[in-house]
Amino acid sequence: MTAYAIAHLRPESVHGDVLRYMERIQATMDPFEGRFLVHGAQVEVLEGPFPGTVVVIGFPDIERARAWYASPAYQAILPLRTDHIPGEAVLVEGVPADYDAGRTAARLRDEAGR
Repeated sequence: MTAYAIAHLRPESVHGDVLRYMERIQATMDPFEGRFLVHGAQVEVLEGPFPGTVVVIGFPDIERARAWYASPAYQAILPLRTDHIPGEAVLVEGVPADYDAGRTAARLRDEAGR
């Protein structure tokens, strides 16, 4: 199942280290079949405060997403970003193509006895 690396970043300025990070990140993702899905796009905020921007990277599965993040190649460049841009990063597994929130709600309702 597809997995995603999602970062909520709040850059204050463009730093040379961040540019070096950007120049090198794709090479760290390639062995794990990672690809950018969202990068540098304008965020349209619909609810609540949301300073900054979002980055979304897709991977074929959660194992490859974890392996990429833990890889020596990515860990070597990570401080180039984290030393200069505050933010949060998470890995999350997607849902299957036939996912239905109504079925999930029904299952949760049954499990709760409601």
